[in-house]
Amino acid sequence: MAERGKFIVFEGIDGSGKSTQVRILTEKLRQERIECYATMEPTDSPIGSLIHQIMTGRVSSDPKVIAALFVADRLDHLLNDVNGICKKIEEGTTVLMDRYCFSSYAYQSVDVPMDWVIGANRLGSDILRPDVNLFLDVDPELALERISRNRFDRELFEEKSRLVRVREKYIEAFERMKGEERVVILNGSKSREEVSADVWKIVKEVTG
Repeated sequence: MAERGKFIVFEGIDGSGKSTQVRILTEKLRQERIECYATMEPTDSPIGSLIHQIMTGRVSSDPKVIAALFVADRLDHLLNDVNGICKKIEEGTTVLMDRYCFSSYAYQSVDVPMDWVIGANRLGSDILRPDVNLFLDVDPELALERISRNRFDRELFEEKSRLVRVREKYIEAFERMKGEERVVILNGSKSREEVSADVWKIVKEVTG
């Protein structure tokens, strides 16, 4: 029977560099002959696609509905027969995820009580907890500079006041989930090479 794969999650406000670090880490793990699978939330499933349409303003929806859609998308991501990540991890693949439960706690609790968001996501978090949550901490001002350089369209949360609130909610969620989740906060304002070196130190501990 294959040894269980690891589950490594990258968290942070928009523009924190998560996607870049997932890509760099994927390459490093493959060089080390560690089988890995990189994915993100929201997914590209039918539920995830609806979320993307809402986030980019093409479809209008209430914040409570958005929060519930994220719960459904996450459960499908975990349990899907075709590419569900629970199955991949059980088969020995290390999964790298761009956003997981803490993203819901931080982003959705700007508009919906955090207690509700944590409770609604409990089913998913109880099914699979990350071996480590890596939070790339950046100043919202820097994050917005990065977003404006790299994207044409802004999403729902990509304005300074919202990003400030989301960062505050992340910190609040880390406090509330202390003892349940392993969170490592990294300085995401460093160069991508410096951040990837910091990430690699933690990942080497996790992967043994």
